Amino acid sequence: MRKISLLCCLSLLSGCSWFSDDEDAAITPAELVDFTSEVSITRAWSANIGSGTKSYLISLRPAASEDTVFASDYDGTVTALDISTGEKRWQVGLEAMVTGGVGYGHQMVMIGTIEGVVYALDAADGSILWTAKVSSEVLSSPKTNGEIVVVHSIDNQMVALDAQSGEERWRHNGEAPILSVRGTSESIVTDTMVLSGFDSGKLIAFNASNGSITWETRVALPKGRTELERMVDIDGEPLLVGDVIYAVTYQGRIGAISRGTGRDLWSQDTSSHHAPAHFSGQIYVSAAEDVIEAFKAGSGKSMWRNDQLFLRRVTGPVATAGAIAVADADGYLHVLDADDGHFIGRTKMDSSGVSSPMLSVADRLIVQANNGTLSAYKIQ
Repeated sequence: MRKISLLCCLSLLSGCSWFSDDEDAAITPAELVDFTSEVSITRAWSANIGSGTKSYLISLRPAASEDTVFASDYDGTVTALDISTGEKRWQVGLEAMVTGGVGYGHQMVMIGTIEGVVYALDAADGSILWTAKVSSEVLSSPKTNGEIVVVHSIDNQMVALDAQSGEERWRHNGEAPILSVRGTSESIVTDTMVLSGFDSGKLIAFNASNGSITWETRVALPKGRTELERMVDIDGEPLLVGDVIYAVTYQGRIGAISRGTGRDLWSQDTSSHHAPAHFSGQIYVSAAEDVIEAFKAGSGKSMWRNDQLFLRRVTGPVATAGAIAVADADGYLHVLDADDGHFIGRTKMDSSGVSSPMLSVADRLIVQANNGTLSAYKIQ
């Protein structure tokens, strides 16, 4: 319980722009700068999917198939909508407090709860296929390859469940540091490999069938004298591009790693608890103090940085419509030029703000606001 309490306090401190003394109290989020818009941003549809996050420290990211988007609110209302029109296809109430976002794959919709219960639903109608209990609260989206469902829990454990029955196939007990950012990474699950990041700063590749470790590497090493300074969590989902994995840690580094061997290809100092994005040979990161950074994918060379969203609590970056998009805590959508990072578009989406990762599918940018509104935008 002591560790969970520290996690909550730390997350509050890292996510808010209030400070204890008069000097730091003057540090406020950046004012929005004026610029000439170069793209049009239109809302294709909007739908209410429930109660939202209710100001809890959770991130209810949506998921999507080719034609359907799946989303959940905190109270366990899971909704499927047509990705083109926003028309509701089905909605079910699980009467559970959902904290783990939504995962989709192989015609299954998967979510995790505050009590550590994992639900697998039929993507066609929302009926429950099975439920399973893991060790503790689930804060990230379960992932599947059709054979197993991989779930991370807040106590730094990862379990692989049978995709047909929910029975445990194998598990991994990660190293649990004394202090950690509240959150857990999502895994990349392929037919043969599970790639997972942990609070220790380690990225580990597992054999998908039996959980044996293929390789492991440290994206960042803990540094500093206090436990607060030594936090190097990997909380954003690693990114797989071809045979290269990109992962970023809090208070550490972003690194490029060989998928086959775990060999470090390059690394750069940065800090983020969001997943990186890739587009046109560059890797994009929402870094500390909400600076957006771009690195060359092949070498790690810094290409550009935009610090004009200072302390606006932005989401992780998303590549969409040939540009890079982030949303902020005031509900603004910001669109940046992928080549040099200057602003090319902005719109106010929702006054409740956005904290969940956005999702780019086909020509739609899917955004779930904190009040439970799910919207699709087109950027042209």
